[in-house]
Amino acid sequence: MTKAIDCLVNVDFGDQKMPSWMTRVKEDYFKGGDDFFKSPELPQLLEGMDANGVDKAILLTKVRSEGDRAQQYTEAQPDRFRLGVGGFDLLKPMKTVRNLESFVRDNPVAYAIVGPSFWGDGMYPASDAVYYPLFTKCCELDLPLCINTGIPGPPLPAEAQHPMHLDRVCLRFPELKLVMAHGADPWWDVAIRLMIKYRNLHLMTSAWSPKRLPDSLLHYMRTRGKKKVLFASDLPVLSMERCIGEANALDLDDEIRSGWLHDNAAALFFGAAAENASGDAG
Repeated sequence: MTKAIDCLVNVDFGDQKMPSWMTRVKEDYFKGGDDFFKSPELPQLLEGMDANGVDKAILLTKVRSEGDRAQQYTEAQPDRFRLGVGGFDLLKPMKTVRNLESFVRDNPVAYAIVGPSFWGDGMYPASDAVYYPLFTKCCELDLPLCINTGIPGPPLPAEAQHPMHLDRVCLRFPELKLVMAHGADPWWDVAIRLMIKYRNLHLMTSAWSPKRLPDSLLHYMRTRGKKKVLFASDLPVLSMERCIGEANALDLDDEIRSGWLHDNAAALFFGAAAENASGDAG
């Protein structure tokens, strides 16, 4: 069984009040059952990881949270988990960068994450200067930053998540390790072209069924993007069992599959290789 790192796992859905749009899309978009918002207990999560060859996972938390489920699990199993931190108030830039720096100092953080469609009524794409303090701080901390791209499942404004907004960001912040989270549908070809253009840009297949990944992305993974694409389930949106099973069924050789499922994330988020997980010539 190919080892895997699940780069995006939600463990606190059951611990927070969900907005009404999230409750609606649970059934009509995510096709989630009654236990969709149920938070997994640590033994249950570890059992699922072990059964599917997932040796490490990155759990989402918020920068203002203290001792939430993700942080508890990471403290209990530091060899298995790291944190992805979001929840930034980007309209208060100094508070944001101070909170991030403090959080990174005190916790094992793999990356920061923002979703342009999910705050500010979708009015601020990643190219907006409101993000620049966060970009700068991530560069200073050598911390990767994930930015949601593609049309979101919930009924939220989508244009802010067009990957083309990252063109100017990559150009102005070449030191910033950027990851397009949740794929880039329906703009996959734009995302691929940008990854060819910029060494510092990657893509995470979180929330995407592997069997539904486009042929253009699979071709890119086999050729110029061997070190650019990262695996994630976005549990509970998709189960580890489903994602790993479908990933292993794809027509990929062992080197490409191992890079996607494990090695690229190990290099980018866990410092497991000296070589930056970039792979492309500009």
